[in-house]
Amino acid sequence: MNGNNFRMSARRCATVAAAVALAAGPVTLAGAGSAQASGAHEGRASASVLRTGLDVSLLNKTVNVPLAVSLNEVQAPRSAHQTALSARLDGVDHGRPFSVLAADVAKADATTSADKSEGTVELAHARIHVPGLPLLSLIEVEQVTSTATCEAGEAPVATSNVLGSVKVLGKRVSLTAGGTTDVKVPGVGEVRLDLSKRETTSTTAAASALELKVSVNPLKLNVAEVEGTVTLAKATCESPAAPTTPADQESPEESAPAAPADDTPADTPADTTPKTEVKAQGTHAESNLAETGGSSLTPYIAAGSVVLLGAGGGALVLARRRRG
Repeated sequence: MNGNNFRMSARRCATVAAAVALAAGPVTLAGAGSAQASGAHEGRASASVLRTGLDVSLLNKTVNVPLAVSLNEVQAPRSAHQTALSARLDGVDHGRPFSVLAADVAKADATTSADKSEGTVELAHARIHVPGLPLLSLIEVEQVTSTATCEAGEAPVATSNVLGSVKVLGKRVSLTAGGTTDVKVPGVGEVRLDLSKRETTSTTAAASALELKVSVNPLKLNVAEVEGTVTLAKATCESPAAPTTPADQESPEESAPAAPADDTPADTPADTTPKTEVKAQGTHAESNLAETGGSSLTPYIAAGSVVLLGAGGGALVLARRRRG
């Protein structure tokens, strides 16, 4: 192989190596730099028509029996439509079942999706009893509803309504929106009602149509006292997380600090010397330099340059040896 042919081969090898290095760079970058949007997890929702937390004291005053029951209590994604609830308690009416709730309509639904979670409750023409008061209803309602809605990226919303008349221990009562109502019946007991309780945060919502604090002393069916709470139509939700994509990330131009304001007094002519123009150009050049320096192709261009230098150096050494 003569010197010219050798030089041509060396140059071709160097050119091919550099081309391979530069071509492989963008391919590798495309594989490593492609961003995948992180999937959003679904939110949470729950709903319950009735929930009790009562302590029943028997006549001997030595035994307290808890009555903790619920009707149509569901977690998303579920629904329930039972309209009656009964329970048994040892020592109460010889262990026979007694009615806790009977209604014409009692629905609870809890749903979730990638962008929304919601709990809803509807109760209509309902009568609730506690142990020791088989004939007298603790409360009677015509219709109550509650809804808690949480959408991704939106403020959660909680709503509840009590429609129609309400009777407590046989007495018709007028409820105050967002307030409490006390009902006292001599020889029976007292009930405090909280109407339409709603709570929201940045990601959650909860609504209860009625919350009752109960304290009655029926003195029947071996029952001395009943104390505790009863909650009607409660719905809750938690917002699903919004998916994150590369577009959500702040761009360098958006994160760059704002240019300083011109503090030149109004009665002073603006400085039009090249110095001001140089500052503006310098700021622009620094911005471009930052963008160029941050380019993902820079490492591969540098790698190609190294390959070219190495190949050229090797060719030069071989040429000198051949001449020698």
